[in-house]
Parts: sequence; C-alpha cells; structure tokens
Amino acid sequence: MANKERISGESKANIRVGPAGWSYSDWNGAVYPMNRPQGFHEAAYLAQYFSVIEINASSDRPLRPEVSRVWVQKLARAKNFEFTAKLYSGITHDQNLDPAELRRFSQGLEPLIDNGLLGCVLAQFPLSFRLSAENLAYVRRLARALPQYPLVAEFSSASWNNSRALAVLADLGIGFCNIDQPQLSQSMPPTEHATSPIGYVRLDGRNYQPEARSDHFYSGDQLSRWLPRIENLAKSCQKLYVVANNHCGGQSVANALQIESMISRERVAVPPAVLDRFPQLQRIALNQPAQRSSFFDAAKATRDAWGPWTPQRPLAAAAAARA
Repeated sequence: MANKERISGESKANIRVGPAGWSYSDWNGAVYPMNRPQGFHEAAYLAQYFSVIEINASSDRPLRPEVSRVWVQKLARAKNFEFTAKLYSGITHDQNLDPAELRRFSQGLEPLIDNGLLGCVLAQFPLSFRLSAENLAYVRRLARALPQYPLVAEFSSASWNNSRALAVLADLGIGFCNIDQPQLSQSMPPTEHATSPIGYVRLDGRNYQPEARSDHFYSGDQLSRWLPRIENLAKSCQKLYVVANNHCGGQSVANALQIESMISRERVAVPPAVLDRFPQLQRIALNQPAQRSSFFDAAKATRDAWGPWTPQRPLAAAAAARA
C-alpha cells in the first residue's frame, strides 16, 4: 500500500498501537491458546505483541486497587508498555463529580500510575452529549476535578467537530479522540484533531447494527486511509495512541497488528491463534503457521482410506487373556 510509506521514522517512534480490552470469551482459540500454560494472563500475553491496551472495565465501575496491583505484577516484565483507561461512565454519562466517586476511581488507578503503566484516561461521552454551553461547562468542571490525569475526550456527536470546541479542549489541555464509527446523521466523522500533547485514534468498527458494532473487520484499504491522519497526528503530538475496538472474534487484534505493520513497514509477531484465525496476516507475520509433519498427513490419509481399525476376535481374545 502506497500510504504506508508516509509514516516517517521520526514520527512512528511515538505511536502506540493495540486493542481495547482483553477479556472476551470469543478470544479463546481466536487470540489466546486453547490450552493455556500455568500462570497465563491475557493482558501479559498481549503485551508481548502490543505497546498499549485500553482498559474497558474501568468504564463499567471504578477499578479495585487490588486488581490493578495484580496487573502490575503480571506485567512486570513487559517492556515499553502502557495502559490507557476509560473514565468511569458514572462521570461521563451521569455527570457525577461527587468527590467520593472521583476518589474511588483514582484509587483504582494509583498502582498503575505508581509503576509508570498509565498513559492517559479516556473520557468517552455518549451521542446525546452534544455541544452546548452547559456541556462545555461540564467539561471544564471535569478537567478541574481530575487535574492529575492526562485526559482525552471522545465525542460521538459531530456537534463537537468545530473550532470553538477544539479551542476549549486545547485551553484545558484535553486531548481529542479521533474515531472511526458508522456514519449516521449526527455521528462524528473521521478527523485528525490534536488538542494536547497526547493524540488518540480509536477504531470502533463500522457495523450499523448497534448490538453488533464491534463485529467489523477493517479491510486493508479502510486501514490505509487512516495512515495520513496518523502521520499528521504523530507530528503534532508527543505520544499517539491508536486503539482498535472492533473486538468481536479477535478482529481488533488482527487489525491492530496490520496497523502496526503499516506504520513500521516491517513484519510483526502475530499470536499463533490469530494467524490461524486470520490467514491473511501471513503476509505481515514474522512467524508462520505451524507445519504438521508429512508423516501425520500420510497417516491420516491411510486412516481415511481404510476406515477405523477393529481388532479381530483372536487378537482381542489374546489381549484379554494377557490382561
């Protein structure tokens, strides 16, 4: 793809690519091995292939500090790795800035911060959160309430795609999340806005069925159209996160690996289960699918030709007598 040549060496060094979340039942055998070794941890496994993972669970409820400490322990050997974390939905959707609630959210992230594992916090606002004086005031209050975090705001509504909103975000030091999503009448279109030292790109999938939004596999052409935007953002930001959220069946992992390869212009390591599930990744994979011995293929052909073998009665009787 011609566009992949656009990512310059000085720009690609500050780009982190990875999936959103890691705990999905349909990733067993599609991303993770079916037979997991003792001590296997999903996030630690993915950290071997990606430099960032977005934490989804923090949106549903504030993380418990003991859970974060387990992640710190499991990822102790990960190199050049960070999490990003979604802001609790009670803050973004219910607009609850109660100090006790904010403290509970912050306490859950402290182990990650203390160990250098948190890159930024993503405030994901619903489509109903349209640009207005009231909502701009809430964004300002949010920034004052959480000054300790690098914040990035994701707006689903296209009403925020204007110079006034961008100027407010830049003044507050809040990053802008550039999203790829189904284009409905009020949906935010693809953008390349940078309003803080932290840039963010999030691929949500293009399935127009709301309950199946994440069930979309981006084609190479669809991904390559994001490369010029990624390049421009990387030049404007100190750090850029590119996160794939189309998690159904492990599609986000496959697409994130493709993006990583496009940016680096190199082959990348691919989890074996992902390579089996998405054979089109063979063209970018450092590793290749495991090849079975021809002996086993020949043995299978013989079994298929002869059918199942049943011991003859004399042999079966002799075996029984020996037993």
